[in-house]
Amino acid sequence: MTISPARRAEVIDALRRGTVPQAGLDLFAVGMERFERAIDEELGTVEAGRAVFKAVRGEYGAGKTFFARWLAERAKRRGMAAAEVQISETETPLHKLETVYRRLVEQLSTGAYPPSALREIVDAWFYTLEEDVLAEGAVSADDHAKLAEAVDGLMERRLSDVARTTPAFASALRAYRNATLDGDQATAQSLIAWIGGQPNVSAAARRAAGVKGDLDHFAALGFLQGLLTILRDSGHPGLLLVLDETETLQRVRSDVRDKGLNALRQLIDDVDSGRFPGLYLLITGTPAFYDGPQGISRLTPLAQRLATDFGTDARFDSPRAVQLRLTGFDLPKLARLGSVIRDVYAAGLSDDAGHRITRLVDDAYLTDLTKAVAGELGGQVGIAPRVFLRKLVADVLDRVAEFDDFNPRLHYKLTLSATELTETERNVAAAQRPRTADDVELDP
Repeated sequence: MTISPARRAEVIDALRRGTVPQAGLDLFAVGMERFERAIDEELGTVEAGRAVFKAVRGEYGAGKTFFARWLAERAKRRGMAAAEVQISETETPLHKLETVYRRLVEQLSTGAYPPSALREIVDAWFYTLEEDVLAEGAVSADDHAKLAEAVDGLMERRLSDVARTTPAFASALRAYRNATLDGDQATAQSLIAWIGGQPNVSAAARRAAGVKGDLDHFAALGFLQGLLTILRDSGHPGLLLVLDETETLQRVRSDVRDKGLNALRQLIDDVDSGRFPGLYLLITGTPAFYDGPQGISRLTPLAQRLATDFGTDARFDSPRAVQLRLTGFDLPKLARLGSVIRDVYAAGLSDDAGHRITRLVDDAYLTDLTKAVAGELGGQVGIAPRVFLRKLVADVLDRVAEFDDFNPRLHYKLTLSATELTETERNVAAAQRPRTADDVELDP
């Protein structure tokens, strides 16, 4: 397996911390093979100028966040941009689309640019417009005034569909370019922030663009249209937008929940209507969100759009369905994932250390470790991957690599402390622990 040292370090460091790596997920995408063909076809659909909506369902630990980031990597390898937005009751409520758009821009990245890549993408777009104008041959590169005028005209034509409903988007872009050409970086930065949906932009910058106030709910969709146009013109054929943890809608007030569900329905309908060419919209949620009384069933039109039959065995699920079911890990699959991580880890060591890793942390040991971790978590293998990988890297592989005489079968005993577990993991671990007299609450 060929992997760069930087990429290996990023993956291993994330697993050591117990988090999902931001990159390199294709290295250990165990179980994702069955989705690859359908996903690549859908990404091709987006590249062709259409839009796609997909919903992913799975319990905690089933790999929803992993799936979303794995998909983002595939999208960015095809030149697309990607953004992952965590839906939350306070920070990013789904019914406030202006906030969702702002988080989208904050997390916007490409294969070349990390978040937030908005300014780099806009600058590349204006450069492309200039090149297109010069290619026509009617304007000289030395005639700066006429070149600027021609670029403005081309920009207006490219954004004509957006300008009909959201003229402020084009106005702010024009003012940003003028400020950049004039060397007024403060105004340019403020206008990029305003285009990105940031509140409290200076009044002077907004006056320079002829716009008022902050981005609102209705304009946010128009700005998303404009962003898709800019991406396409600057060489990025689409945008993957992930709305993660949409199940948080179940925990908010009923009126807020209903507004959020309706906003989701609006987004899906806009995708279907062709309003967002080049958008791949992915949402993730638990089965309770899709099937329970506090989830999408509260809004019948939304439930109808997401309806998928999961009555058959999971191995017969179609990867082309509107909903994808993630079944999580079983023990063999988790052990296989462990072997992949072990090999990635060993590949970055000297020959002697790498051989010691593969000899002492062999497949039989990995199987035993998966059983031990799952056992501590009540036998719920679906919850075990995060803890298993963290223990494997931090407690086993690091020690084997550092100490020549460390043998995990002789010198390591698995222990789990409450401080290293998430709330869900603590709950199942507590249920597994034998009750003692100290656990019994007495009524005085």
